[in-house]
Amino acid sequence: MALTGRTALVSALGALFVGFVLPSWLGILTVQLALLIAILCDLALAAPVRKLHFTRTGDTTVRLADEAHTHLTVTNPSRRTLRAQIRDAWPPSSFRPGSDFPASRHTVRIPAAERRRLTTTLHPTRRGDHHAVRVTVRSYGPLGLAARQGSRHVPWTLRVLPPFTSRKHLPAKLARLRELDGRTSILTRGEGTEFDSLRDYTPGDDTRSIDWRATARRQNLAVRTWRPERDRRILLVLETGRTSAGRVGDIPRLDASMDAALLLGALAARAGDRVDLLAYDRRIRASVQGRTARDLLPALTDAMAPLESELVEADARGLAATIHRRTPRRSLIVLFTGLDAAPVEEALLPVLPSLTQRNELIVAAVADPRIEEMAAGRHTPQAVYAAAAAEQTHAARRRTADRLRHHGITVIDSTPARLAPDLADAYLTLKSAGRL
Repeated sequence: MALTGRTALVSALGALFVGFVLPSWLGILTVQLALLIAILCDLALAAPVRKLHFTRTGDTTVRLADEAHTHLTVTNPSRRTLRAQIRDAWPPSSFRPGSDFPASRHTVRIPAAERRRLTTTLHPTRRGDHHAVRVTVRSYGPLGLAARQGSRHVPWTLRVLPPFTSRKHLPAKLARLRELDGRTSILTRGEGTEFDSLRDYTPGDDTRSIDWRATARRQNLAVRTWRPERDRRILLVLETGRTSAGRVGDIPRLDASMDAALLLGALAARAGDRVDLLAYDRRIRASVQGRTARDLLPALTDAMAPLESELVEADARGLAATIHRRTPRRSLIVLFTGLDAAPVEEALLPVLPSLTQRNELIVAAVADPRIEEMAAGRHTPQAVYAAAAAEQTHAARRRTADRLRHHGITVIDSTPARLAPDLADAYLTLKSAGRL
């Protein structure tokens, strides 16, 4: 039983009223007895909580920073009207900061044998699976002096997907892909290594593309056109060790890598290539294999949603062995990892020859834009020291990147805002050069 503030108010007013009529001890006893009777009657008339029925419907997936709506249907099977306050509790990360109280609490009045649907608006601030905690009901009597309270677990899971903010770059990258395929009206036809068609020679064409046999048959110059290879294999590898846990701005490095992987996956699928995903630190954390172009993007976002960085050193040898098992033929491997000197030199460099022997390898790393800002500062002595530290960091990352490039690896070291488009450009460059 829960007593309300109205109970104390009624008690005070009753004591004040009878204090002028009866002796003090008798007046207080009378008020308390009347109040007790009123509370018991009010409690008896409150609708029972245990008999309530709850069902859930609503959204099961939502992108990070978007709104989701979950519906809780409350059925009152008793003969009494339910006057209640209901809290539909979710984890704090399911709401905007400071909005948990109004978003999850509802005041309802449900007549006997009727039902009401309550909508809770969620605005998640973290990726992953968000589980409903409990439903707490406080059922009041008609006078509002007392209430019954109880809690019930009504399960529901909302999966919060990566936001995929880089999808705004997809139309521009697809336009460039169409140019490479030769499907637009441009002067320069698509390059590649697979024969596409013959056409008449135009001034400015590469003379090495002239097909002399076709020219003899057609009695005018004919040139061969090429298109980028299709049906190539691409393996996106997310390293989920401790280096991916560092925050750059407002997001972890792992989230920025996911965003770039989604853009590259969507672009490669449109280009006719096969895209797989592997998330690894010391064991496989997520995997996507053998999906069609239509199913690829939903599969990638669903697999990435619950991923979290593990505060352990990644096992480079185990990762290389896993990649070998996943790539029985020549593939493009895109490794999302850091450019810290120690992990790269001690763990990654020793296994690079086995990875680059038959595969094309891209290393994509997230750079901190704050370092760029620090390097530009010169206005105070403190800023000069910070700029010197930033330049030292830049120099260390350049040395590490140069060592990787020495092994024939393409290195992308960009800020979170630039990583996705820069990686897509690198993929298109490799594709146009016929290196996949």
